[in-house]
Amino acid sequence: VQLQASGGGLVQAGDSLRLSCAASGPDFSSRAMGWFRQAPGKERDFVAAVSWSGEYTYYADSVKGRFAISRDNAKTTVYLQMNSLKPEDTAVYYCAAATPYSGSLYYTRSYPYWGQGTQVTVSS
Repeated sequence: VQLQASGGGLVQAGDSLRLSCAASGPDFSSRAMGWFRQAPGKERDFVAAVSWSGEYTYYADSVKGRFAISRDNAKTTVYLQMNSLKPEDTAVYYCAAATPYSGSLYYTRSYPYWGQGTQVTVSS
């Protein structure tokens, strides 16, 4: 599975961005997908995840109500709509693909496949 994240950029606080993650390889529609982020000097943190069908979504408390994850299985793409961005959202954002047997979607260990990351910078 190969993942290509895009859509990052430099924005001001309060603005919106939509990240995309295009996937290639087998079984995309059977895999849960996640977004994580990593700020300089910090660990990679969970942001959001979506079940294989798109029916279930999960969010970190810090982004709940501001971010929305979705997927289009026909386009093998997952999205992260980010609204009301804050300077503390500044990080490299990574998309990741789980396996059908992955455990909790909140942990990096559940995702064997990772994209290259896209930088999001929010100025105050």
